Amino acid sequence: MVKHIVMFKLTGTPDERRKVASDFRDALLKLPEVIDVLDSIEVGLNENPAEEWDVVLTAVLPTMADVAVYANHPAHVAAAALLAGHKEARGCVDYNF
Repeated sequence: MVKHIVMFKLTGTPDERRKVASDFRDALLKLPEVIDVLDSIEVGLNENPAEEWDVVLTAVLPTMADVAVYANHPAHVAAAALLAGHKEARGCVDYNF
């Protein structure tokens, strides 16, 4: 099994960042219904104003090859497009567990 953990730092005012992050979270949470290789996904919005990162997601997939299937699935591509023009930084770690 693979954990795919991604963090995003967004641009804009705090209200703009929260709106984009919320829309992104809502889209991601629908993905297990349409992407067969996605076992589960958890999405959190940062509530600590002292921190700079806005969104974190943890997805569980069977294999690293399935991470690529997930990443290229049209529903995931559409969800990721919600960050267009708002993404300042992205960090990712994928590991077997």
